[in-house]
Amino acid sequence: MNILFVYPEYPVTYWGFQYALRFVAKKAAFPPLGLMTIASMMPSETYQKKLIDMNVQRLRDADLRWADLVLISAMVVQRDSVKEVIARCKRLGVKTAAGGPLFTAEKEDYDDVDYLVLGEGEITMPAFLADYEAGHAKHLYLPDHFPDMSETPIPQWDLINVKKYASMNIQYSRGCPFDCEFCDITSLYGRAPRTKSAEQVVAELQALYETGWRNGVFFVDDNFIGLKTKVVTEILPAITKWMDAHERPFQFITEVSINIADDEPLMNDLVHAGFHQVFIGIETPDETSLAECNKNQNKNRNLLDCVQKIQRFGLEVQGGFIVGFDSDTSSIFDRMVKFIQESGITTAMVGLLNAPKGTKLYQRMVREGRMTDEFSGNNTDFSLNFKPKMDRHMLVEGYQKIISTIYSPKYYYERVKGFLSRYAPGKKASERISATNVVAFLRSVIRLGIFGKERRYYWSLLFWALRERPEMFPSAVRLSIYGFHFRKVFQQSLTVPQGS
Repeated sequence: MNILFVYPEYPVTYWGFQYALRFVAKKAAFPPLGLMTIASMMPSETYQKKLIDMNVQRLRDADLRWADLVLISAMVVQRDSVKEVIARCKRLGVKTAAGGPLFTAEKEDYDDVDYLVLGEGEITMPAFLADYEAGHAKHLYLPDHFPDMSETPIPQWDLINVKKYASMNIQYSRGCPFDCEFCDITSLYGRAPRTKSAEQVVAELQALYETGWRNGVFFVDDNFIGLKTKVVTEILPAITKWMDAHERPFQFITEVSINIADDEPLMNDLVHAGFHQVFIGIETPDETSLAECNKNQNKNRNLLDCVQKIQRFGLEVQGGFIVGFDSDTSSIFDRMVKFIQESGITTAMVGLLNAPKGTKLYQRMVREGRMTDEFSGNNTDFSLNFKPKMDRHMLVEGYQKIISTIYSPKYYYERVKGFLSRYAPGKKASERISATNVVAFLRSVIRLGIFGKERRYYWSLLFWALRERPEMFPSAVRLSIYGFHFRKVFQQSLTVPQGS
């Protein structure tokens, strides 16, 4: 039986890093980890498998005709590409099966898919495969519980060419102990974190190592420290031991909550294990808005001090920010700019509040009769899918002011310099110099240093780094390239008419 796994195309987005990827000659930021994991659940003795990541290669009609069944997984932001793939399969008479966050959240919109295999695949895939092989598969498969992650197999890495990607990814846990109103993670995966064993994590690191990969690895957990005791006593010691035994081939990135700042030994352990970047949902410096969205872990603390402390311990903080809470006033826009600049968060994703399906915010907006549209899945465009309390024109104009300020060359490069001034990575977490990085540097010299509008700021940063913090020079180059991508993405947003 021929099974074709298809990962639809991403539009240009903040986290897609499409403009930055050109500097390192990569096609996509990350591979489709979910599809590769599902593929491992299907025995090779029964299924001939092929994976097409449309962000890396073109999906041909010949690929679709080869398949007995096309399996599609997608995020909400890939919705447009998903519809095109399904239409092509229908036109060619190829059966489709679909799962993942988009289909799980919006299953009522995909009756044209032959088989909806929703929720977590450890539960629904075995049932679907048994029925499919027996010739009586149903249209809809839903889980009745959350699976134990000890059942999760190692992803089938041989389905992709790792050289096409900027980073690899691993999942250690699912679920988050917090319950923010705007977030759909708890509706998808629950509030009780479920984790893999240390042995599973090490086995996945080994499998990735055997592909020849020697670069960044993103632990895609929504909160890596959600089950902190296990992380401290089992997972980080196992990762550190494996990294030391293999000459530390990877640099890790993950997502954590702000309360990591309260645990200095944990921060030291993360850096020692090889983590050098963490994404944290800061959301807003406004206490009233934090209370409104149930972001309790961020309340009653000095968020600026927390961020700078984490940076001093050797972890680069990437931050998520939101404007458009019911409690927000017109002062939030200047406060947001001030906070981001003083924090030195170079990768600051600021978006308008939206209500994805499955969230408590969505449920509240429905009750209040304020829903107006579906969520685009893009966190940094000008779309709003509910009626905000603040005047819409004021909100959109204020959002435009934030992004046009923090990603202007003057503000962005100033922020990079401020961050690098206090960043203190341990030797085991510092950025390595590779052939890919050298090529990226040379391309940045041409694109940013010679032809870029930001060339004055670019050279000022690089000469400052060479003079004051030469060990930070690779980071200065990387962040310069990131800034170029962010400006290009937001230039697109800024062309959207206000009020649209």
